[in-house]
Amino acid sequence: MAIPQTFIQELLSRADVVELVGRYVQLKKAGANYSGLCPFHSEKSPSFTVSPTKQFYHCFGCGKNGDAISFLMEHAGMTFIEATKDLAQQYGMEVPEDDSTPQDRERAAKQREKQATLSDVLEKAGEAYRKQLKLSPRAVEYLKGRGLSGEVARDFGLGYAPEGWRSLASVFPNYDDPLLAESGLVIVNDEEDKRYDRFRDRIMFPIRNVKGECIGFGGRVLGDEKPKYLNSPETPVFSKGRELYGLFEARNALREHGYVLVTEGYMDVVALAQLGFPNAVATLGTACTPEHVKTLFRFTDSVVFSFDGDDAGRRAARKALDGALPYAADVRSVKFLFLPKEHDPDSYIREFGQDAFSRYVSDATPLSRFLIDAAREGCDLTSAEGRAHMASNAKPLWLALPDGALKRQLLTEIATLVQLDARDLSSLWGVAKSAVPSSPRRSDTYKPAARAGRTLPPGRADRALQIVFLDPQAWDKLSDDDHHVLCELAAPHGPLFSWLDSQVHEHGIQPWDALKSAIQGHDHESFLLDRVGRLLPDIEHDFDELQQILRKERDERRAEELRDLSARAPTDPAAYERLKQLIQGDKPQQTP
Repeated sequence: MAIPQTFIQELLSRADVVELVGRYVQLKKAGANYSGLCPFHSEKSPSFTVSPTKQFYHCFGCGKNGDAISFLMEHAGMTFIEATKDLAQQYGMEVPEDDSTPQDRERAAKQREKQATLSDVLEKAGEAYRKQLKLSPRAVEYLKGRGLSGEVARDFGLGYAPEGWRSLASVFPNYDDPLLAESGLVIVNDEEDKRYDRFRDRIMFPIRNVKGECIGFGGRVLGDEKPKYLNSPETPVFSKGRELYGLFEARNALREHGYVLVTEGYMDVVALAQLGFPNAVATLGTACTPEHVKTLFRFTDSVVFSFDGDDAGRRAARKALDGALPYAADVRSVKFLFLPKEHDPDSYIREFGQDAFSRYVSDATPLSRFLIDAAREGCDLTSAEGRAHMASNAKPLWLALPDGALKRQLLTEIATLVQLDARDLSSLWGVAKSAVPSSPRRSDTYKPAARAGRTLPPGRADRALQIVFLDPQAWDKLSDDDHHVLCELAAPHGPLFSWLDSQVHEHGIQPWDALKSAIQGHDHESFLLDRVGRLLPDIEHDFDELQQILRKERDERRAEELRDLSARAPTDPAAYERLKQLIQGDKPQQTP
């Protein structure tokens, strides 16, 4: 779908970015602009500014910036089309659809109207369920028995559906309204001409979309009745294959924690939030789909799937692997966490504590290892038949991966396990030669410029490369901020540091020989080999030297920022405010 640029410009001219951002961020007037705590990263002092004159926001801490549409994309995880439609709806504008007929546009308008109406009905039911929870000591005691506080119950909007067959009749006077059946709140038995509430005597979990609108419910019994969990049916506003429970509530925590934890039920999500892990979500009675994974990667680059350690958990993990493979790009991380059979996340944390669970998450199985394990399951690698079986199992998994360093490394690893050359295996699978790792051709190899006399001492970026690639512990010792500084360097250094970060994240600390083998086929492989090859054998890999390099890099960046701000300050109020902050921060503290 193509949206005319003229419409986008008109929409942005009508939208007020201060009003939009102010719904999610507490803004205060600061000169000509507004400031507040950044919604995209955790901070204690406000570095986030919004300009009403430029209709633009900018964070001097994390660098996020943009207009009203980009704010919705970043904050709510929407696509450009979704954000544009949402913003247009808020201002009473209809997005023109160049490739649709008038009939298509009319149908789309009616569909949007129906969805808004159904959401209103579901919101009204949710409010009634929340009131009923306060009136039911039994339901309150159940939640307390599960260790949930009133604050968490409020944050997730938990409620209670009473035992009666037609309790919602007191909420909706017209109980025969077709909208109650369309929204999934009421079941209609046409044969017996009966209507009754779908949810009865259950703790109610409202399911919200990324905009915070109620689109359905999950209900859990208070005892051992079956079914234990009951979800809303598929409706015009709710699809189990697309929606994730708790994503709206967790969206800010995902940025703060750096990863999302995907669990198997909404009770897990609420319990984890209570226990200090508000970055959890859950699928809704269905296996994890590619659509789920795609949605999650709008909010974070790191996904950890948590499953029970039994056979059912392994089967669920296998389906999640299939859903994740198409999105497992080199800059993303996917892991699989298998808890002991006798534990779920809630019980594990209560018995062993938050730190133990955090370590368990850190040590989760990376996608690359789980893919290999899934391919070799049931295969006897001591026999030719078993190795052939593994090659057959691995083919669809490997082909589902996007092209990149991870895919090429796995081809080599699989080929080694089945005792074939990577080229032979790729030929067997019908893979194009361009996807096969190979040594760089002589004409493509980086050729350092000839120098008179001895080799000159390497620059700071070169020296940092030498230290982190040759000292297996160095990268792991650095802070996340240090990683960002190095990964943001210009090519070829930045991409090489980024590759190392991904490699350590996925496979752990590795010696130089393993890294040298793994980086084969990388665009900057020859540059790295040249720089490492220049190092004299008696030079030590000093971690203190690496930290000194980073300090100098930060000092240079700060000086560059000061120069840039000084140039922009006379005409840019935000630049002036930031410059003033930096200068004041440099002044020595006065002692009394």
